[in-house]
Amino acid sequence: MDDNLSLLTQANACEILAAFKLDRLGRFQRVANWLARFPARRLALEMLRFDDLVGLHGLAAGGRYLLHEFTSTTRIEGQQHVPRSGPMLAVANHPGMVDAMAIWVALERRPDLKIIAADRDILRLIPNIRSRLLLVDPRTRCRTELLREATAHLRQGGALLTFPAGTIEPDPLVRAAVPLVGWSRSPELFVRLVPETVVLPIAVSGVISRAAHQHRIAKRFTDPKEREWAAATLQVMCRRFRDTQPRVLIGEPISPRQLSRWTAVHGIMATLLARTIYPNDEGPSAGGELCCVDALSRHPL
Repeated sequence: MDDNLSLLTQANACEILAAFKLDRLGRFQRVANWLARFPARRLALEMLRFDDLVGLHGLAAGGRYLLHEFTSTTRIEGQQHVPRSGPMLAVANHPGMVDAMAIWVALERRPDLKIIAADRDILRLIPNIRSRLLLVDPRTRCRTELLREATAHLRQGGALLTFPAGTIEPDPLVRAAVPLVGWSRSPELFVRLVPETVVLPIAVSGVISRAAHQHRIAKRFTDPKEREWAAATLQVMCRRFRDTQPRVLIGEPISPRQLSRWTAVHGIMATLLARTIYPNDEGPSAGGELCCVDALSRHPL
């Protein structure tokens, strides 16, 4: 654990400095590196605790822990759409922060869930999470190994989660953007190879703190993605910015026929994303079962 703590601390410090563009300070870099290690170590300890919970109790338990640490409350709707067994491919937007963890809680009916994720050194330092990932090297277009592992998991009746954008997307509550631009069509390929796969659309919003986004440090960055990265880093470092209320909306399963028409899939996801923006628009009658992950249900132990 000591080795992993040291390596995670170093990796987190690099991420913090890069987010604020403080990684090229010349002679002052040593001081910046030293200061960054304090929040970086706190985060590393949280990550190791998170990883331990995943190893002991599964992804949903680890997800609840991080939601407790980094959000105010989380609203989940449509869990009745999640099949309890059989091959399932969940496709979701990717606004970052705790979006994946909120989805893990939303999909707690599926303890067999695996996640397709971009390969990062930091993920290899949390072994219990790593064992549940199918990693993609973002530097190469070769996806042969991923395709083999993903289809094998589906053929065994397993559940997969993928973010077709392949990168962080805008949080619908923070920045309006054309939805689903650049989404990969890989879900179509998975379904063609395993035709009995159920495709489950999931939309997430509310993971970026508006207060952090409006902070003077974040507002220094004119590029929207850089500003959101800085805001997310402020949330990690400062508890007062952990006031978010993420919303996860699970739609009805998409049939293979619908998936063959990619524009139809875009339409379904765009509708779900629009619904996540309005937290008081419909309630359980329209969204199905409602689950709130709050102070009464945060800890799995």
